[in-house]
Amino acid sequence: MQAIPAGNDQERNLQIAESYCRQAADRGADILLMPEMWNIGYRGFTDFNQQTVAAWRQQATPVDGTWVGRLRALAKELDLAIAATYLQSYHPHPRNAVSLINRHGEIVLTYGKVHTCDFAFEAALTPGTGWEAVDLDTKHGSVRVGAMICFDREFPESARSLMLAGAEVVLTPNACLLDSLRLAQFQVRAYENSMAMVMTNYPAPQNNGCSVAFDAAGSQIAKAGQEQGLHYADIDLASLRFYRERSLWGNAWRRPHRYDVLTQAADRGVFQREDAFGNAFDPSSR
Repeated sequence: MQAIPAGNDQERNLQIAESYCRQAADRGADILLMPEMWNIGYRGFTDFNQQTVAAWRQQATPVDGTWVGRLRALAKELDLAIAATYLQSYHPHPRNAVSLINRHGEIVLTYGKVHTCDFAFEAALTPGTGWEAVDLDTKHGSVRVGAMICFDREFPESARSLMLAGAEVVLTPNACLLDSLRLAQFQVRAYENSMAMVMTNYPAPQNNGCSVAFDAAGSQIAKAGQEQGLHYADIDLASLRFYRERSLWGNAWRRPHRYDVLTQAADRGVFQREDAFGNAFDPSSR
């Protein structure tokens, strides 16, 4: 769903999403994926004062609230899984989240973005705690699905964690300009982990579209332009599984007992940064 939102009008954005869901169901789609934080159209703030931040956080909606609830009912009505993205009510602060609703209207996964963009307004959010994959029942059988969100895809650890959780398909809501390097990076995430990777972005003029999907071998199976609309990616599960059983990549030849340095705290040196509130970035504090 590469769509233009109605600003942060949550009711109108819900109506737009419903229209796209109905079109997707009519075409026989199994899953509809929304761009990042669709309920408020990924609208943030630039004035980092206490009142502005508090007002922005008030736009958060709970996972068991009306906004998500209406999409659950719609998923059941249409026999369509929906990856719903929204600013989620959470403690101590909201999360940038996606909830995967299966075709029976049940939430099978709610993922909070781990790599929040702390150099911008996402410093006002609570980061997620990790990645998991779930078995999603579709009309074509069960498929193991995971999720990451936008900036997550720029860290190889995100996709690697999902691969280790058994993900076959990774859904990736996005909200940024996608250039050739970022698209190549996303393609490599599919190739090096033997997973199908699917990403939906906002169209121009908000971002530049380029929603894309790659199969487990890293081959492009769908690519959108800059305009809004529905774009479809067909993932052949039999071929995906055949490839994964023979791939040199993924978890076939890794030596994780040699990777301790990847999880050790270390001086960031030249890479030390301040977040958007002017605080030294400390990942262990969030």
